[in-house]
Amino acid sequence: MKGVFSAPGDFVHFKSQVPLHKIPIGTKQWRYYDFGPKVVPPLICLPGTAGTAEVYYKQIMALSMKGYRVISVDIPHVWNHHEWIQAFEKFLDAIDVHHIHLYGTSLGGFLAQLFAQHRPRRVRSLVLSNTFLDTHSFAAAMPWAPIVSWTPSFLLKRYVLTGIHDGPHEPFIADSVDFVVCQVETLSREDLASRLTLTADAASVGNLLLSDSHITIMDTNDYCATPRQLKDQLSERYSGARQAYMKTGGDFPFLSRPDEVNLHLQLHLRRVGVEARPDLVRGISRDGSGGDPSESNDRKEDSDNPPQDDGGNFESPSTESQLPAPESSEPHSLNELPLSTAKCCFAGQGDAVILLPFPLLREQITVSEILLQLTLVTLVPLLVGWLYITSKHCWKSRQLM
Repeated sequence: MKGVFSAPGDFVHFKSQVPLHKIPIGTKQWRYYDFGPKVVPPLICLPGTAGTAEVYYKQIMALSMKGYRVISVDIPHVWNHHEWIQAFEKFLDAIDVHHIHLYGTSLGGFLAQLFAQHRPRRVRSLVLSNTFLDTHSFAAAMPWAPIVSWTPSFLLKRYVLTGIHDGPHEPFIADSVDFVVCQVETLSREDLASRLTLTADAASVGNLLLSDSHITIMDTNDYCATPRQLKDQLSERYSGARQAYMKTGGDFPFLSRPDEVNLHLQLHLRRVGVEARPDLVRGISRDGSGGDPSESNDRKEDSDNPPQDDGGNFESPSTESQLPAPESSEPHSLNELPLSTAKCCFAGQGDAVILLPFPLLREQITVSEILLQLTLVTLVPLLVGWLYITSKHCWKSRQLM
């Protein structure tokens, strides 16, 4: 990609229709979209390392029009897994949501499992995509994790971008990569540092009280930044989960194959007992609410009655996305995507659930390289200041002479 990348038309429409919410809860700033009838138990979408709330805009628009409530959130600045669990629970209390269904990709899928493990009464079902059970391999691949909070933003962005598959892509996958690269530019140093810290913090998911019949594993079969070994471990742990595989889709199937992803999500929600309310779609107001705003999903769903499993087989849909192919035939390579040229026309932050790059990096960033960059960033301003003071002193000495 060369030059300026413009926001796709459906994203512009999404931004014009769905309001962005920002609320402070304690010391955390939460940024999220909430769209669809409030009486329906929500599907909450958790992005990955470089993701923001906008990454799931195709799911928000499609599922809300069918009568489902979808909430997409940014991961706030949290620095360990215990802090994440507490912060997310406070967020749910603040928006008056108790029973939830979680859809997480990459790091978001790992955090969704942790929350389901420690707060089992709140999580009714899980949809996991291209994710993992533990972070030990990522921690081993990041020996510079202790200094990640001091690392300059451009190095963190470079580290994240090198994890995206480089090479020729199908048009839809190439568009999703372009979208992701633009979203990385919107993330601050603190955003990236906190998420990389969560990934490098060695931990694993314990046993869940949630039945495997309430879990769907949705993966792509072409390529993914999450190693196949970690994805196989996830499938072995939840052997009774429904398997939803897509032939292609890359790292970001929610952007490149939205029709298939939306259909899988809809089938999952139906199977775990979530009833859509299409009759309330026309009543959805500008704030994303539908029906009587005083109603909540807590009144609609008894906490003592888990969703019923219909026992049916979960088959992968054969439908493919019918979106028109882009006109450009330029190769989409990360070597052609410098951050300085990846400018976006987005209003506000964008999104990409970037799946973590650690085992598959094309170019490893070593500790010595990080320290060298930090040294340069620190010493160059001091050297410039010293030269300025010295030259000023010499000029005054010459004037006196």
